[in-house]
Amino acid sequence: MGKTSDIYKIAFLNKGKVYEIFVKQVYQSDLYGFIEVEDFVFNERSQVVVDPSEEKLKAEFNGVKRSFIPMQAIIRIDEVEKGGVGKISSGDNIAPFPVSIVGGKTDPHKTD
Repeated sequence: MGKTSDIYKIAFLNKGKVYEIFVKQVYQSDLYGFIEVEDFVFNERSQVVVDPSEEKLKAEFNGVKRSFIPMQAIIRIDEVEKGGVGKISSGDNIAPFPVSIVGGKTDPHKTD
């Protein structure tokens, strides 16, 4: 999407929670309706203070090379100057985009 030094902050819904992650690569997937994110950036601090929310994210994405996120789950994508602290927060005030799973094609030859 841009220079190799670009970092993107992505907020998306997952299991009723809002995830905020930082990645170096984001692009539209070949899988229809998904975006791909890769090169996760975690705030590598030398301090003793540990953020449990970021540690949970690190554990969840440990060993993940690339992640596919449904477009309807995306809340926002920002290009930022530097990475920050990723987090998982409650999604109490955010509703997922409504998607109709049920539905089918009608038979044009069928008469009622």
